[in-house]
Amino acid sequence: MDLPTSTPGPYAPAMTDVLRRGRASLAFSFFAQGVAFALLVTRIPAIQDRYGVSDALLPVFLAAVPILAGVGSVATGRLVKRVPPSRVLRWSQPVVFLALLGVAAGDRMVALALALGAFGLAVGALDASMNMLGVSLQRSYGRSIMLSFHAAYSLGGILGASLAWAGAHWDLALFVSYLPVVVVLLPAAFVGSRWYADGEPAAAVREEAAQGSVAGVGFTMLLPLCLVMTFAYIGDSTVSNWSAKYLQDVLGSSEQLATVPYAVYMVTTLLGRSLGDFGVRRFGAVAVVRGGTVVAAGGFAVVAVAPGAWIGMLGFTLVGLGLCVLVPQTFAAAGRLFPGASDAAVARLNVFNYVGFLVGSPLVGALGDAWSYRGAMLVPMVLVLVTLLYARSFDAQPDRYGGGHERPRTADVGRGSNGL
Repeated sequence: MDLPTSTPGPYAPAMTDVLRRGRASLAFSFFAQGVAFALLVTRIPAIQDRYGVSDALLPVFLAAVPILAGVGSVATGRLVKRVPPSRVLRWSQPVVFLALLGVAAGDRMVALALALGAFGLAVGALDASMNMLGVSLQRSYGRSIMLSFHAAYSLGGILGASLAWAGAHWDLALFVSYLPVVVVLLPAAFVGSRWYADGEPAAAVREEAAQGSVAGVGFTMLLPLCLVMTFAYIGDSTVSNWSAKYLQDVLGSSEQLATVPYAVYMVTTLLGRSLGDFGVRRFGAVAVVRGGTVVAAGGFAVVAVAPGAWIGMLGFTLVGLGLCVLVPQTFAAAGRLFPGASDAAVARLNVFNYVGFLVGSPLVGALGDAWSYRGAMLVPMVLVLVTLLYARSFDAQPDRYGGGHERPRTADVGRGSNGL
């Protein structure tokens, strides 16, 4: 489908129905994935009880998911050379939901292993393809919209965690808890996938690609963003895995109060991402990333020195408000850095989200046991601050088309993905 390439200004693309539908359908996919992932990770104790997984064996199962997700992300980077990312996303999202049901329906350890294995591989393909489409849509829009997709994911995570709490509160079987969600979201996401839009590089990018100047993804150039992604997820996993224990064991809160920080963290993540695109448009990506880094590091510092639970919760809230902008902007920066090979860049970068997830929780736990949990909170603080050294990587890349501005954008979307 050929869309108009004329623009009302030199850098502003004409908005089209294809772009709007593509943006809405992709946002729903991010939302649905947030629900699915939260339903899995927040019911881990129930899954452990159902299958009789020992405490010693549980970390093996949990580590397998991000490892296989990394494999799925790398495989997607190769697959999208032959098929559009929209097709990968269309078929990987149902697999995620069906694997979630498989986790709830089995009763033997091998069934759990197979279901988690399928979940991990599909999540890697889904995460990579979703962010590929997000980067290409942002390029077609010509302005920052990437944070809005991750805001939809945060909203889904809040809903999924709330549904998981309800299931645990009423002592519902896992299958009973998961089935209604899958019945509603799976067909909705599949129908919505008809309107995914695979963006094509703008004319200037195609010209560079034809001349071989953006033929591949150099890991040396991508490395700063990989480090930022890893450190951001180390910070995120610190909050998700250790905030409750820290408040209860170190700051002396009640068990009920200890459950609050992660919920507040998710809400502030949603808030920050909902407003973040406006900040990028107004102040630029570099300023937003620097501001988020300082706020997140300050939050960890507050947590480390907090005299009581309420100050500790304030610290975790600041961490969420700061970290929430880093991951979406890292994907967006990869798209700008490699405009003719953004799919490959996003697939490689996505692997480091799982590296951070794998490293973060064991790192803080080991330091807490060997040293102190207050001291352990300073480690993600220092790692997050490393982002300041690489903040210029988030800037729009100067080019030979003049002025150091971003390349002229057009609403050049090559195809809506209505076919299977």
